[in-house]
Amino acid sequence: MSEATVSANRLELLQIAEAVAREKSIDKQIVIDAMAEAIQRAARSRYGAENDIRAEIDPKTGETKLFRLMHVVETVENESTEMDLQEAKSKNGSAELGDYLSEPLPPVDFGRIAAMTAKQVIVQKVRDAERERQYEEYKDRANDIVNGIVKRTEYGNVVVDLGRAEAIVRRDELLPREAFRNGDRIRALIYDVRREQRGPQIFLSRTRPEFMAKLFMQEVPEIYDGIIEIRSVARDPGSRAKIAVISNDSSIDPVGACVGMRGSRVQAVVNELQGEKIDIIQWSEDAATFIVNALAPAEVVKVVLDEDARRIEVVVPDDQLSLAIGRRGQNVRLASQLTEWEIDILTEAEESERRQEEFRLRTDMFIQALDVDEVIAQLLSTEGFTNIEEVAYVELQELSEIEGFDEETAEELQNRANDFLEQKEAQHEEKRVGLGVADDLKEIEGLTTEMLVALGENEVLTFEDFAGCATDDLIGYDEGDGEERQHVEGILEKFELDPDEANAMIMEARLKVGWISQEELDALTEAEIESEAELPEEEAVQTKEQPRILPQSA
Repeated sequence: MSEATVSANRLELLQIAEAVAREKSIDKQIVIDAMAEAIQRAARSRYGAENDIRAEIDPKTGETKLFRLMHVVETVENESTEMDLQEAKSKNGSAELGDYLSEPLPPVDFGRIAAMTAKQVIVQKVRDAERERQYEEYKDRANDIVNGIVKRTEYGNVVVDLGRAEAIVRRDELLPREAFRNGDRIRALIYDVRREQRGPQIFLSRTRPEFMAKLFMQEVPEIYDGIIEIRSVARDPGSRAKIAVISNDSSIDPVGACVGMRGSRVQAVVNELQGEKIDIIQWSEDAATFIVNALAPAEVVKVVLDEDARRIEVVVPDDQLSLAIGRRGQNVRLASQLTEWEIDILTEAEESERRQEEFRLRTDMFIQALDVDEVIAQLLSTEGFTNIEEVAYVELQELSEIEGFDEETAEELQNRANDFLEQKEAQHEEKRVGLGVADDLKEIEGLTTEMLVALGENEVLTFEDFAGCATDDLIGYDEGDGEERQHVEGILEKFELDPDEANAMIMEARLKVGWISQEELDALTEAEIESEAELPEEEAVQTKEQPRILPQSA
């Protein structure tokens, strides 16, 4: 074979590598390495698989080198891949134990089977490199909107050609009644990119709230520039949505900017979402104001907030109830998702009826507990007293200032309240003893006799029993997902303990039974405080030393 022919073959090899790399958008060196591995496999089948044969292709000249490696060892166990130090020194004077000597081999003539094997190796390596390139390109693009062309549909799922990769829109991530045909253009949000055996999987969605937020960002320059912020989005895909916005510039109306001239901006988003109706709402730091805005178009008369439970009661006029709830509860459900508050809606009539019932129950309680007539009980209820403890422990002057009361009446009411509480405590104490709850549990700060009765009824009788409880056992917890989510009531839930109080009680019990020492408890607290501490500036990194490969000398 002439020198010119060899040079032509080398040039052709590099041209092929370059063409493949350009077509697949991968590094040319990856293709050259795949070719070298293919030649290496063919050479092993020619010279014997027991030999350690390597192939190298020069990326500049295209020259291919083939050689066999021999490991220099003290005791030879495999003559095909190992040689002793004496023999190695005879071939290369600078050889040492652990080195590899390379022995040049003549080029291999590819047979039909070897050529097919080589082709499979190259195709597989190139495909792997292409998949890795796709993953690296899209892994950091979650929450980006992409445009593509529908390639095919499989069991309701839509496969999308993004140009440099394929993506999939699962059936549940498509809008209801939405149908795509091959060749249709589609716009969707990347919500997940995962490595899988068959290659990177790019998952798209048209139903997620983030998709709507990104569409508004594309249509409203003020959102893109950061002048207007989208604080939250709630969607019933294909039907209705609510989006809360706020402006960082007092001169710009966030709702008006999102609606656009004659509704042009919001209409562009509506058209993309197949006619989904969108309520644009002004976000407010005040929870009550925000929730009232979120319930639009319904009018709200009054709200009552429970900030600890993030629950709000909303009172609306009788004729506004259906509007506030919406068809199949859609309006109140979206408002609840948008604000992250649980919303209860009452009409004015229902609220009035409930207030009257609460007033009646409080009045009856005062009549029975304090042995007073209805007028006095109603006066206490009207002044806002809700339980006997408040009457017993309030300042005497505050009671005596109630219209119709004097100091003597106030003192008598407090005495009766204290007598009632003492009797109640005695009853709880008797019940605690009957349940077998240990006396020393009273030592835990915050545990009342009534709480001890509740513990006894749930078979928590000793320090060890209480120390073995978890915080959720005491205050309750939710389990399950979505509509199947259920609340599991805690042993002491009715006493409205917060998690910190419950946890402190449990840790005190564990300290008393010796499960944890005071030093360990203090260290645990310090560890929590210092959890954000920086990592050491220098970390020891062990690196594996690469073996030396030496040529054999003649």
